[in-house]
Amino acid sequence: MSTALLVYLLTPLPGVVVILTRLRLGGPKALSGRLEISRRVLNTHTIVGLIAGLTWIAFLLTGIGSEHKGNPIVGVVALAMLWVTAVAGLMILARWLRPRGKRAAQVINEDSWGRGPGLSLLAHLGLFVMVLIFTWAYLVTAV
Repeated sequence: MSTALLVYLLTPLPGVVVILTRLRLGGPKALSGRLEISRRVLNTHTIVGLIAGLTWIAFLLTGIGSEHKGNPIVGVVALAMLWVTAVAGLMILARWLRPRGKRAAQVINEDSWGRGPGLSLLAHLGLFVMVLIFTWAYLVTAV
């Protein structure tokens, strides 16, 4: 499988991760313990992630690659925003770290989409790997 094809197939997945994270954690209910997440981090993950996805798609549609048509700055901006999204996702993932100390608060509400960090691990580590692949593909001019 060529690198360009892999990038084109993986391109919609960051949007899916961003939207599902927003649906999972953006509800009106107040959560406590390991399920509590800063609204600022969640909003950054959502807004920057959606703009990054649209910018990356615009970059891929402008014909950048071996023909060198289009503007490479669009790709750099998209990759920078994808990296911000990935870091925000890893910060969201960090909520699963166990609290330390004798008086650490216990989780009151259960996560409605599963028990434990499995889905968050899959989504946010996968997003990190996808951004690595996109960056590598950009640097070797595969897309």
